[in-house]
Amino acid sequence: MQFKEIIGQQEVKQRLINSVIENRVSHAQLFLGSEGSGALALAVAYAQYVSCEDKQPGDSCGVCASCRKYQKLMHPDLHFSYPFFAKHKDDNALTFIEQWREAFTANPYLSLDIWRNYLDAENKQANINIAECHQIIKKLSFKPFESAYKILILWLPEYLDKEGNALLKVIEEPQPNTLFLLVAQNQDQILNTILSRTQLVKIPCLDYEDIKTEMLTRHHQTETAAAEIAYLANGNMTEALAMLQQDSKNYHELFVQWLRLCVGNKGLEVMNFVEQVAKMGRENQKNFVRYGISFLRECCLLRAGVGRIVKLPANELETAKKMAEVISFAMAEAVISELEKAHYHIERNANPKILFLDVSLQIIKILHLKIVPEGNHYIPN
Repeated sequence: MQFKEIIGQQEVKQRLINSVIENRVSHAQLFLGSEGSGALALAVAYAQYVSCEDKQPGDSCGVCASCRKYQKLMHPDLHFSYPFFAKHKDDNALTFIEQWREAFTANPYLSLDIWRNYLDAENKQANINIAECHQIIKKLSFKPFESAYKILILWLPEYLDKEGNALLKVIEEPQPNTLFLLVAQNQDQILNTILSRTQLVKIPCLDYEDIKTEMLTRHHQTETAAAEIAYLANGNMTEALAMLQQDSKNYHELFVQWLRLCVGNKGLEVMNFVEQVAKMGRENQKNFVRYGISFLRECCLLRAGVGRIVKLPANELETAKKMAEVISFAMAEAVISELEKAHYHIERNANPKILFLDVSLQIIKILHLKIVPEGNHYIPN
């Protein structure tokens, strides 16, 4: 993978390139970025650049023997480690390498849920077991075959249990020309003994404009659809790509319609609305609720007088401005709380009719009766 294939992250890319040009390649680095930020893709592109036989000022050449092998993830000096669902105690990452290559090639913005779909996970817990730790030590005990560096990319070190301490020596005192790249999402869940031995490379969330441009140019979405996907994705390219697989929905009109029905306390129409949303499917329901949460937060920003940082299409912005005039912070916060609980229960397969009817009744209580929760008790707003 080349840097040019990765969306956004220009500052991070340049910093990584400069570290190679200036010969400041740290032997153990932690790429820390939230899901969908492109941290894993950046680690692979960085490894390819380090190994490239004809480095260009801004990227690997893409055509040398090393780059061609990297594009297939089959370079003899490139190794991967990742969580998996072991069936046998001797299973390690090599057991699932073909599935890994297929998954990453299909989507470099990989998540654990997507990875699970490539494996026979059953009800097993993902982890990086002691057999894999021993395999890592064995892999890194040899000299590089072709490139200047032997490189190991360890995805999600959060899934290393205490067995991960077996890797301390190889991380702290590696063989010459060994590069250890950890790609993590949650710093707090990484063993402190490993964390202290790595150089941190922070990967920020993607910009709204980067995702929107990607949706327009590479995925041929309309201006409105691209803006809505970028808005809902909230910097997460994994989520943005997942939305492309779902039916196109105008969440804005649907959500505003829902609020109007609740404000008017139109019981029969609310019931019809619940029937409609219940048929949308779980992922669309989650996106719908997520949109509602984001939209109400934007209304709060407008009400607070910081509209300059609001990212809404023109027609949605007009609606948000009108809503910001009539909905208080307390009411917005109460509705958001109900929507967040709904999102939690949708993920856990709650009955959608019962769930959305209950949420509708709570929103009616907040918006029509103007009663907002305080602790476990309702008081007039």
